[in-house]
Amino acid sequence: MDIESPFTMVVLIVLIAVGAGVIRTWLETKANASSNSEDRDRMAKMEAEIDRLNERVRTLERLATDPEQRLREDFSRLA
Repeated sequence: MDIESPFTMVVLIVLIAVGAGVIRTWLETKANASSNSEDRDRMAKMEAEIDRLNERVRTLERLATDPEQRLREDFSRLA
């Protein structure tokens, strides 16, 4: 293989460029994998908070739409 051949130099340049792209993609994927687990943890916490808030809204809607007798009972039970 003659390294001074233009064809050989072009092939080497292409191989180096493709190799660098593959390595860069691998490094980015590796970095994103750790942040994905952090994102999943944060997402789980947010979903739990949303569920808690939805339950509070349901309770408040029930309190606001119930007849006064049940409303008084609920308020006395909460106090």
